[in-house]
Amino acid sequence: MTAQKKRILILTADAGFGHRSAANAIAAALNLNFADTCETVVLNPLEDRRTPFFLRDSGTDYDRLIQNVPELYRFGYDASDTTVTSAIVESALTVLLYEVIRDAVRYNQPDAIVSTYPLYQSPLEAYFTMSGHDVPLLTVVTDLANVHRIWFNRTVDACLVPTTIVRDQALHFGLSEEQVRVTGIPVNPDLASDQRSRAEIRAALGWRSDLTTVLAVGSKRVDRLLDTLNVLNHFGAPLQLAVVAGKDLELYTALEELDWHVPAHLYEYVTNVPEMMRAADCLVCKAGGLVVTEALAAGCPMLLIDVIAGQETGNAEYVVANGAGDLAQSDMEVLETFSHWMQNDGLLLKERAQTAAKLGRPRAALEVAELAYQAALRGRLSHRHAFSRPTLIDLFNRNKVRWGDTKDLKSPER
Repeated sequence: MTAQKKRILILTADAGFGHRSAANAIAAALNLNFADTCETVVLNPLEDRRTPFFLRDSGTDYDRLIQNVPELYRFGYDASDTTVTSAIVESALTVLLYEVIRDAVRYNQPDAIVSTYPLYQSPLEAYFTMSGHDVPLLTVVTDLANVHRIWFNRTVDACLVPTTIVRDQALHFGLSEEQVRVTGIPVNPDLASDQRSRAEIRAALGWRSDLTTVLAVGSKRVDRLLDTLNVLNHFGAPLQLAVVAGKDLELYTALEELDWHVPAHLYEYVTNVPEMMRAADCLVCKAGGLVVTEALAAGCPMLLIDVIAGQETGNAEYVVANGAGDLAQSDMEVLETFSHWMQNDGLLLKERAQTAAKLGRPRAALEVAELAYQAALRGRLSHRHAFSRPTLIDLFNRNKVRWGDTKDLKSPER
């Protein structure tokens, strides 16, 4: 008789690219190593029509805030990162997301849950308390440093963090040493398995193998990319550029209209950025958790030209402090940094690349997949709950939340 497959539910969101990318990387690693004994479901609860609109549209609001009022975004980020405010936010999230989370768990019947987004831990714990049905819960943190405290829920089985800096933050906010493990941020497992040389990858991409190659990754969230490319286009040294517009049609059109003085490979959108990173000598990008993590895993040093205050500040500080890249916030700083990189036959650029490779963790997704699968086999370790059942009943009754088991089992509503 064939044993029933274990089921792992991966919860994510689309506010930024990193949460979804980490979820997909974990799913790919699970399918790679455990396809015969495990099935994986990736779900964004915020897409459910029952989710309040201000949470359901958080990805759009995220873009709008960053582009138009970055100071307000920073204020909100900092203001919510306090003990009292975080407790209020967690109670609110429990009320707002309980029914969606409850039905997602009941419908999918997972043996373990992995969350790559920080808003789900509290409603999950509320469901465990109300139902008496505990499921192993693992949280995967997707920023390298200066992480918001809402990530650190004391009732999870495991909090998987990218760096020792975040591990120390997790311990400071009350998690035990047994709960916290440094795995890195999950990236596509192909980064760990692709053994091709840089020249072979460039040949496959149609790039020249004899030129210093700069990969630039943009999107609507990246300021100053065109200005930076203009500096490199007129730098004077033999270079080639590969530029990804990240679905920003306006940016892509502007790139096509430029008078390029160096070989330039232009892409409106691609799905193989990690492969491109392995083929490039360096990367121009913003300090997002995903792109920085993939660059480190690929051993690709970074020229950071944009930092979202708050969540990305720590990423930039981590890269610069460890010598895996530099921050350039003006055209002159871009020129100075690249000039320093290229001196002495590119000695500093090579040093940056070596450091990036040492910091990178290309096998992170495989490690997280192993931990998730073992949790599904083992069952729940932690049975501590943030709220008691009477407290939750009172909270739900006051806010008119249907907390009892319903006859009709609802799948996520789109």
